[in-house]
Amino acid sequence: MSTQSFDVVVIGAGPGGYVAAIRAAQLGLKAAIVEREHMGGICLNWGCIPTKALLRSADVFHLMHRAKEFGLSADKIGFDLDAVVQRSRGVSKQLNQGIGHLMKKNKVTVFMGTATIPSKGKVTVTSDKGTEEITAKNIVLATGARARELPGLEAEGDLVWTYKHALTPKRMPKKLLVIGSGAIGIEFASFYNTLGADTTVVEVMDRVLPVEDEEISKFAKKQFEKQGMKIREKTSVKKLDRGQGKVVAHIEANGKTTTEEFDTVISAVGIVGNVENLGLEALGVKIDRTHVVVDEYCRTGIDGLYAIGDIAGAPWLAHKASHEGVMVAELIAGHHVHPIKPNTIAGCTYCHPQVASVGLTEAKAKDAGFDIKVGRFPFIGNGKAIALGEPEGMIKTVFDAKTGELLGAHMVGAEVTEMIQGYVIGRQLETTEEDLMHTVFPHPTLSEMMHESVLDAYGRAIHM
Repeated sequence: MSTQSFDVVVIGAGPGGYVAAIRAAQLGLKAAIVEREHMGGICLNWGCIPTKALLRSADVFHLMHRAKEFGLSADKIGFDLDAVVQRSRGVSKQLNQGIGHLMKKNKVTVFMGTATIPSKGKVTVTSDKGTEEITAKNIVLATGARARELPGLEAEGDLVWTYKHALTPKRMPKKLLVIGSGAIGIEFASFYNTLGADTTVVEVMDRVLPVEDEEISKFAKKQFEKQGMKIREKTSVKKLDRGQGKVVAHIEANGKTTTEEFDTVISAVGIVGNVENLGLEALGVKIDRTHVVVDEYCRTGIDGLYAIGDIAGAPWLAHKASHEGVMVAELIAGHHVHPIKPNTIAGCTYCHPQVASVGLTEAKAKDAGFDIKVGRFPFIGNGKAIALGEPEGMIKTVFDAKTGELLGAHMVGAEVTEMIQGYVIGRQLETTEEDLMHTVFPHPTLSEMMHESVLDAYGRAIHM
């Protein structure tokens, strides 16, 4: 058996892995990538991309029902769930093929199979064709994560679903229970609720979207409830009794357990890292709660071994993984790199209304000891939002009162997942309130609210 040698071998072809391989190749390194299932990983095939395709269909369906508001008419409004899913899968397939093209274009060698690391600098790839051995000066772990399953709440794909089942449903839920109100849970709740499912969301924490600013969470909750969702906070699901076409959920709140019947349950209670069967323990890699422990440069402590993306811990975001992939490739190539600051990475949730944020919440800024100034601006005060028929929303900014540093920005409303990048750039460039105040925002745009929120923090808002 011949052994191929590379400068860099990346294990996992998700948004962290394939980007790391491309950047390594761009820098003149001989690069290979190992993928056991799909090019593009979970994000492209079973996560970020197909969920957005589903949610786009739900958005259009929602607008069709509002046609009269816009002087239009739409009769016999309906949907074909199979066609909605087929479109979503087609979008993923198109992008999956695009990743393969990028590998060829950048001369990255692709191995389809399951990887293990038998010893330092060696990778074994097992597939239907047999076993291949690779040697590499540097190995990058980018194996991602999978859905966490709690005892008694395990998914079987019929009555109880994970995100994969929810992306390719065999039927439309009538009465749906979503366990967990993080980004994954609330996005699926939003999709199925919009299509007509009687939807209940259960969250163990004291509010939905618990990582978001409390004010934004409360605003989003009111909008979800207006749309007919039932939101139950400080509540947990203890057990699921499965029957013929139904699930009886044992739901605990305030020390009291009640039962309720559903026909479908989606479990969205977090993720666990794919650290098994790689040989990491034998190498001496430190693992904490299913995630590889790394330093700020994604180094594992084992010479030549790095870990990026979901396997390396929070925040579990595709764009964080991609940026880490670039950083590690450049580090391997001998470039001077800057570590990624988690507080400069935006989080986006594509429910209706959308939610987006970057940096510290108001509460965390206070806990960190900052004297703060907070600005807010409502969508109802913005001409473009009213013209779009999207007057429900808010933008909130948090500043250090002493230095003017933008500590955090938090949004809920139409297209905020696009607008948040303005504040991300501001934080990256260490922008102050004065810089943002002197920036001219185009009119009429939703982005004008970003300006007004900054002005409001300093008592200078014009349109409120």
